Amino acid sequence: MIVENTQTQMRKGILEYCILSIIAKGETYASDIIAELKKAQLLVVEGTLYPLLTRLKNNGLLTYNWVESTSGPPRKYYVLSDEGRNVLNQLDKTWEELAFAVKTAIGDRK
Repeated sequence: MIVENTQTQMRKGILEYCILSIIAKGETYASDIIAELKKAQLLVVEGTLYPLLTRLKNNGLLTYNWVESTSGPPRKYYVLSDEGRNVLNQLDKTWEELAFAVKTAIGDRK
């Protein structure tokens, strides 16, 4: 139980960073974000993703565009705002520092 809780907290901690990184590659539809996360073995369902996207939008990190679809209703495509790019750049630096810290702490244990 302790291991599962720690694993869950670790995944939650990096999810926002991963989502911002995916959107930074270009205009992105929610199902494409889920597919990219799945490729990275971070399984996320729509019920988790949409509230997070809304929170990121409300915090000014994302904007979106409606794009007409030939196979159904219009789709919402997300893009990073300038503030979102600034935050992502800061998170990149933080990630590098954390990755170094963890690698250093683990040392040659493995």
